[in-house]
Amino acid sequence: MTGESPGRADQQESSGETTEPNETNSAVEAPAPTGGRRTLLDELTNPPPPPPPPPPETEEAADRTPVNPLKTWLPVVLLLALVFCVVQALRPLPAPTLKLTVASSYTFGGERPSLPWPAEGQAVLEAEGLGRIGAFGEQRPVPIASVAKVMTAYVILRDHPIEQGDTGKTVEVDRKAEDQFGSGQTEGESVVKVTAGQELSEYEALEAVMLPSANNIARLLARWDAGSEAAFVRKMNAVARELGMHDTTYTDPSGLEATTVSTASDQVKLGHAAMKDPVFAELAGKTRYTDLNGDVQQNVNRLLGSGDVVGIKTGSSTRAGGNLLFAAVRDFDGTEQLVVGAMLGQHKADILDTVLGRSDTLLQATLRALASDTVVRKGETVGYVDDGLGGRTEVMATEDVRAIGWGGLKVRLSLDAPRNGVPHAAPAGAPIGTLTVGDADSAVKIPVALGRHLSSPSFGSKLTRLG
Repeated sequence: MTGESPGRADQQESSGETTEPNETNSAVEAPAPTGGRRTLLDELTNPPPPPPPPPPETEEAADRTPVNPLKTWLPVVLLLALVFCVVQALRPLPAPTLKLTVASSYTFGGERPSLPWPAEGQAVLEAEGLGRIGAFGEQRPVPIASVAKVMTAYVILRDHPIEQGDTGKTVEVDRKAEDQFGSGQTEGESVVKVTAGQELSEYEALEAVMLPSANNIARLLARWDAGSEAAFVRKMNAVARELGMHDTTYTDPSGLEATTVSTASDQVKLGHAAMKDPVFAELAGKTRYTDLNGDVQQNVNRLLGSGDVVGIKTGSSTRAGGNLLFAAVRDFDGTEQLVVGAMLGQHKADILDTVLGRSDTLLQATLRALASDTVVRKGETVGYVDDGLGGRTEVMATEDVRAIGWGGLKVRLSLDAPRNGVPHAAPAGAPIGTLTVGDADSAVKIPVALGRHLSSPSFGSKLTRLG
């Protein structure tokens, strides 16, 4: 017996296994646990194997490199910036405009004039382009007698214009005009002798209407123009509506009928319109003419030729009283100012003398109340050119500007561009527009010029424009 356990040796021999001694130590390695579980002893003595190596990279993956965003977007941004600059630089420039920097109105000093109005009837005074100076009495329609012939002459000249220096068309005298001369003399009408078959120039026929106030020639012209007096009267009323004469009704071309009615205010509207025709203004201002028969015919308006009076027409009858539509022109430092007035319903005898005297008193007081003030002085900055991109270039008056008015009157100032527009560039001193003071025909207009060189907008201004 050796002392070894016979049971262990028998087990080894019976299982057929042989045990090889370990070269480093004689300890026997513990068997692996069953069921895939690792015991604490396994963790301590046999650590887990390392993870498998990653699969080798393919050729496509090896060629892929990280992308730099700056390199990707910088060219795009630069291209867009270039396109923006080109578009801004090539965009059409906005049209330059003129802007007013001085006050847009001027008020004359002093009190509104107190005028010597008549004690009866109605009257109105207006300054062309400046407005109404004053009015008296209720503006209600009343008979106007031969003042109606102003509309007759106005319609004839509208339908058959006459060039200055010419005599117009030919008007043949009919039997009715000849007969009305005889009956008119009997009844105390204003008439001019004519014979059927005579040929009057249009100009001479209008002279007969406007100066001696011939009723028979006013009716002759109506038939010549429209075929009948009734048709012509319809024309008269249509023109009245066009002119805004809403309180006026014409029933005959001569004004003899008391049913032909108007107001002073309406007649002043007609006076403004009629005096714009140079041939009418010439006729209205004539004091006499020699007719076809060699007779000298005088103008009934005795105010002509004095006190700046230039026309236009009287009218008188028992029903209408004395009436006058008048016009005067006064020169103020080279600027002519037209004043138009009307006075109706003067019944104090002698009615014609009364209306002429009262109208003259009123007119002369009005003319004395008018004044000329310096509104802008030469060299004064009145505005600027706005190039639409923030650039401004001063604009100056090239001469003194004087306006006509009366105490308390307010006149308008405006800065107007030339018809072809304001240029983008121009040298200093170049005319650039017009300064206007007042309205209509009485307005004073002077050229304005650049105070310094006007340059086109800079490249930087073009780039930064937003609109």
